[in-house]
Amino acid sequence: SMYIILQGNVEIYFTVNNSQTRLAIMKPGDFFGEMALFSSKPRSATARTITSAELAIIESKQQLENFLVKNPKFAAKMVSIMADRLARTNELLISSMEKSVAKKIEYS
Repeated sequence: SMYIILQGNVEIYFTVNNSQTRLAIMKPGDFFGEMALFSSKPRSATARTITSAELAIIESKQQLENFLVKNPKFAAKMVSIMADRLARTNELLISSMEKSVAKKIEYS
């Protein structure tokens, strides 16, 4: 499912080796979980409410597609946000790779 925050705040984080890293604090109007609908792959992060929250749930890819057709402004917002998220992910990946290469050189 995909979730749209109507009220409240949600923290998005991931856990590696029992250590949690916060990715984002989401607020009303933000959404998360959309990639699971597009890719049908396991989620890479976890969400938890940090205040009392009300969420709208989109449960299937078909439901999402219908929602986007009926709400073109939201569809445009979604594309823009997903592009920003992809750019941030690329930056993190490049940074991680640079650190890995630097460590390999350091230990050579």
